[in-house]
Amino acid sequence: MNTPPLRIAIVRLSALGDIINTAVVLQIIRCNYPNALIDWFVEEAFAPILSGHPLLNEVVPIPLKRIKKQKNLSLLRTTIHSLRSREPYDHIIDAQGLLKSALVSAFLRGPVHGFDRSSAREGASAWFYKTASSIPYDMNVIKRNVMVITQALGIPYSDALIEQKTPVFCSESAPETEKKIALVIGASWPSKCYPKEHFAALCDLLPYPCILIWGSSQEYDDAQWIAQHCANASVSEKMSLKELVSCIASCTLTIGNDTGPTHIAWAMNRPSITLFGPTNERMIYPTPINTFIKSPSKVNIFHINKNDFSIGEISPSVIFKKAQELL
Repeated sequence: MNTPPLRIAIVRLSALGDIINTAVVLQIIRCNYPNALIDWFVEEAFAPILSGHPLLNEVVPIPLKRIKKQKNLSLLRTTIHSLRSREPYDHIIDAQGLLKSALVSAFLRGPVHGFDRSSAREGASAWFYKTASSIPYDMNVIKRNVMVITQALGIPYSDALIEQKTPVFCSESAPETEKKIALVIGASWPSKCYPKEHFAALCDLLPYPCILIWGSSQEYDDAQWIAQHCANASVSEKMSLKELVSCIASCTLTIGNDTGPTHIAWAMNRPSITLFGPTNERMIYPTPINTFIKSPSKVNIFHINKNDFSIGEISPSVIFKKAQELL
């Protein structure tokens, strides 16, 4: 008799960078459970980056932000009913550790695993789990993401699981014919953003054409300003998440703030330099081709100071020197 495939649910709703830094687990799971059916529950705005992924059975968009913004009780009821009506899972893993992700996990049918109370970002989320992992919150985030899932599935962890990864997402980029550098100029907080004046100075130093990656109207305005002050820079077109993956995958180097588009370079095994001010290298997995520059400020990961604008103290010449090493 054939054994039915293992049914696994991963709940990682947001943000983009966290989804990118968790998706490496798909190839790890498949290596150990080749026939597993893996469903990923994600905030609907970020579903496109996972849609069509060859290692996923289904991407399930959850409209939490829309429910909250619209105060739409009908949509909330429909979403809960849809979650409860799904076929039971052998393993449900909350890889986020927030109350919202714990609630989504709890509405599904099957045993839920997550971070324990001392490890989760919101300790109360652990109330909803049958089993839990104790993984220090200040550990490297990518290790945390992988470890909570491998522990749930009984897969022995080693750093090699991460270090030997193949590109995490599919890319439609053409083979590289000319060298170009992606500059990711935005981030979720103003204090995580390298000043536009410094980006312009950096573009003047870099030896290859620079593409300015933007995602909001403010970032677009900043990109326009940089391009107007530097002949070596051009503003990218508005891109979908899949187009963004292909763009980053086609670039010789990505330099950017601590934000999702910069992390795509690591996920796609492409060279990158991440700039840190109020956050630190815990947010990436450094490799010989994926490195970082941290401002002089000290970071308390348990109490992030969003008013720490020290990223502006990083000299463009220091970034250029690091870029030369990777180029």
